[in-house]
Amino acid sequence: MTESMPEFPPEPSPDEAGTDLVVVTGVSGGGRSTVARALENVGFYVVDNLPQALMLDMAQLAFEAGGAARRTAMVLDVRSRAFSTDLAGAVRALKDRGFSPRVVFVDADDEVLIRRFESVRRSHPLQGDGRLADGIAAERKLLEEAREQADVIIDTSHLNVNQLRRRVEELFGGEDARRLRITVLSFGFKYGLPPDADYVMDARFLPNPFWVPELRDHTGLEEGVSNYVLGQEGANDFVGTYAELIASTAPGFEREGKRYLTVAVGCTGGKHRSVAIAEELTTRLRDIRLSAHASHRDLGRE
Repeated sequence: MTESMPEFPPEPSPDEAGTDLVVVTGVSGGGRSTVARALENVGFYVVDNLPQALMLDMAQLAFEAGGAARRTAMVLDVRSRAFSTDLAGAVRALKDRGFSPRVVFVDADDEVLIRRFESVRRSHPLQGDGRLADGIAAERKLLEEAREQADVIIDTSHLNVNQLRRRVEELFGGEDARRLRITVLSFGFKYGLPPDADYVMDARFLPNPFWVPELRDHTGLEEGVSNYVLGQEGANDFVGTYAELIASTAPGFEREGKRYLTVAVGCTGGKHRSVAIAEELTTRLRDIRLSAHASHRDLGRE
């Protein structure tokens, strides 16, 4: 009688083993280095300026090493001679090997990028003999597909270093990385729409506390302003309707692999109505056990 061989359980895939892989790319001057430092702060092993051709090898090494190395972030730089426009192909190769990489794209407005380069008296890596604007345009074209494929886009145009660090720590620190994370972002329409918004809510139908003398110099973070905004006719229905919409679509977004959702709430200046509504919506989403945090893009600009 032939003795049967013992059956061993299959090796877990990188995803099942808890490998957490983040790929960071974006425009030069957008804040990649700040993002990298923030990821280190929340426990990631960061590999900077990694050639794209080595992404799969690096991911496999991190998986095999185990321990802290399983939380690895790879920062891709357009200045690398090995950079390829086929980031989507490289990410597909990672997924085919069982990884679930999260792609972060760091962006900023052209005018902001120009000011940043001029302030440090540096030329753009793709500028050549042309102008700064020429280098920025060339890089945007090179990174066009990478931006489209990103899981999360962080626009740093109106963020300082500390605000950007906090945003990254909120996105990648602590909670289960596979859950949908919702950023409720207040903003002022007069400063432009947030380019990374998935939903845009317009709170300008509510009376503006700016025209109430005792509220003008306060913000939607303060109880007096918040009570005034949320006490207006239609305000609670407005917040409740959007909370229900987000709650009903969140499971579908998770099934489709979307990990980050940005809900932008706008008013004229981003100081009163949008801030109060964003805070209230965040509270309601947390009450129904969704992972949500509020961020206020234009607070303090006036």
